[in-house]
Amino acid sequence: MRTDSGPAEDLLIELNRDAGVSLHRQIETSIRASIQAGRLRAGASLPPTRTLAAGLGVSRGVVVEAYQQLVAEGYLASRSGGYTQVAASMPPATAGAGAATSTACPAARSAGSSAGSSAGLSAGLSAGFRVDFGYGRTDVSQFPRAAWLRSVRTVLTTTPNDRFAYLDGRGVPELHSALCDYLNRVRATSSVPGNVVICNGYGQGISLLIQVLVRRGATRIALEDPSSNDDARVLAGAAGLDVVGIPVGPDGVQVDALHRADADAVVLTPSHQWPTGGVLPAAARAEVIRWAKSRDAIVVEDDYDAEYRYDRSPVGAMQGLAPDHVVYCGTASKTLAPGLRLGWLVVPPHLVADVAAAKVLADRGSPVIDQLTFADFLARGEFDRHLRRMRPVYRRRRDALLDALRTHLPDLEPAGVAAGQHVVAWLPPDLDEAAVVTAAARHGLGIHGVGPYRIAGTGPGGLIFGYAILGESAIAEGVALLAAAIREVRGP
Repeated sequence: MRTDSGPAEDLLIELNRDAGVSLHRQIETSIRASIQAGRLRAGASLPPTRTLAAGLGVSRGVVVEAYQQLVAEGYLASRSGGYTQVAASMPPATAGAGAATSTACPAARSAGSSAGSSAGLSAGLSAGFRVDFGYGRTDVSQFPRAAWLRSVRTVLTTTPNDRFAYLDGRGVPELHSALCDYLNRVRATSSVPGNVVICNGYGQGISLLIQVLVRRGATRIALEDPSSNDDARVLAGAAGLDVVGIPVGPDGVQVDALHRADADAVVLTPSHQWPTGGVLPAAARAEVIRWAKSRDAIVVEDDYDAEYRYDRSPVGAMQGLAPDHVVYCGTASKTLAPGLRLGWLVVPPHLVADVAAAKVLADRGSPVIDQLTFADFLARGEFDRHLRRMRPVYRRRRDALLDALRTHLPDLEPAGVAAGQHVVAWLPPDLDEAAVVTAAARHGLGIHGVGPYRIAGTGPGGLIFGYAILGESAIAEGVALLAAAIREVRGP
């Protein structure tokens, strides 16, 4: 293997079209094995996808899918200009890694994204699966490196010196203004720069809010049931708050149960309920606002994936209806990359000083260069361009999942399909959720059930399909594996 883009033959990939294994997976396995054995050294450039496809007699899409999977696993790195190289540092080898189709990254929140990670820290899927429908992950191989680099250069060459000194806990003014312009335009918020607090992802944001609520005398917090449970639920319990679950129906949280909860705050995902995908109707949103005003309570709006919508009109944020009672929480983890550790809160005016003080106490403020870079990235319109580019990518993967479910498992009922990066499929009554998840693992499929994310512990069985980092053929293979597992559960 040469260190330039050599001919396809240099990779010594042998394809067996009678092996019953997809071609892209054979390519992945061969390249992965060469890297693990040291035959392909760090920094070595791989042939262009067209060149390799021509040499192997396959379509370019097959090679693209193999490269993308290995980038997601950390074996390869995409470079500006379209070059793909062996990554400088590879992930540790694990048993069965040669057959894996995705990483074992903990489902999102451990990396800083908002709703949808749930118990990912403790229940991350194993790297030994042939296909892994782990939820809460975004395709970081698509990170817009060239555009981000342009913004970094602008920041380093034009930013006044005083911006690199200590700032207050809210973050840099440039990002406050850029975020307000974007959120008011795209999410219909009613935000002003003075009410924005920058934080290190949703996890830190909800931690700061819970601290402030407890200091102000809150004793009980309400969460959607089912919902993410590794941030708000754990942090609230550790802070001494009572946690009560509010049942979720097809259209989101059931507001009548909220009135009976006697809570001081509620955490909602109203634009795309996690995990069920319901959208809280206008009448229910108005009722939640009335509840908050009558109790002088706080609504925490986790707007974790609203940018990705496919078959519906945009749904505005609740914060625009009652900026004095709603805290808007956003993050770049689903849209760009969780490793950026960029999140933001739009806080009611009477809470801004307390939240900013809690941020200063936590870490003296988020990194300035990253904030300024994101501000420039937003102002240039690069964020909008990136989202326009990624929506059709995720939509194709969503469509592949729905097509495969219709073909192989028509008795499963998909929900929440119009937006986001995951789909829930409800199981028919004859199937036990835990038994299906266990059988799927035996067949080489990683998938989570809805049950572990229920607070009351009751409700219909369902499966969570995260599709953001899987190629379309891998999605189809995964559903076929699930169908085999379900046949095993059902028996003769």
